[in-house]
Amino acid sequence: MMHRVLRFERAQRLNEYIKNIAPGIFIQELFTQPGSIGAICPSSRYLARRMAQQVPRDTDGLVIELGGGTGVITQALLDQGIAPKNLMVVEYSRPFVRRLRERFSDVNIVHGNAADLCQLVPPGRKIKAIVSSLPLCSLPDPLTQLILQQWQTLLRENGVAIQFSYHLRTPKWRHYLTPKHTCSKMVWANLPPANITTFSFSEPTLPHSAP
Repeated sequence: MMHRVLRFERAQRLNEYIKNIAPGIFIQELFTQPGSIGAICPSSRYLARRMAQQVPRDTDGLVIELGGGTGVITQALLDQGIAPKNLMVVEYSRPFVRRLRERFSDVNIVHGNAADLCQLVPPGRKIKAIVSSLPLCSLPDPLTQLILQQWQTLLRENGVAIQFSYHLRTPKWRHYLTPKHTCSKMVWANLPPANITTFSFSEPTLPHSAP
């Protein structure tokens, strides 16, 4: 009986955290650093689940999430079966980093810049996927190009890059990539609707997304 009470109390605390604290931080960061947020509200669980479903299931390696934010996509990746030891989250905002470390104590949460990704990746680690929530459309062009060049360098031999955008048309940053395979999916249940694009820079074909 006591174990049930403790589990219930822990669940309540987690729900209060997600409902009250994380959105509050999002709103604060939206006003103080609008260029680094790029959205009017956190990603929905529908978008997060679809993003996580694009990660290949039949290969091993490190999954890198860029822009962990409130942790919605981080949780979806863990729910998808990514082991905490195989997940690295890179987040630029200190408030988000603190909350992510509190919520995901067994995940490697890195306070860093996605433009320095090649230096942040542990040496010798094979990369399975880069899952990005970066607001590429609102970043300066030179910075966007630098970030995308590192994706292509890190994923040249294997792995995929997964990025969502709120643009229904092809965003300008797509022209900075030279993938061998692409796959796009719309998530209408997100606010605003989002387009998920998965890129592969090597010969293996892209994973099929779940319905």
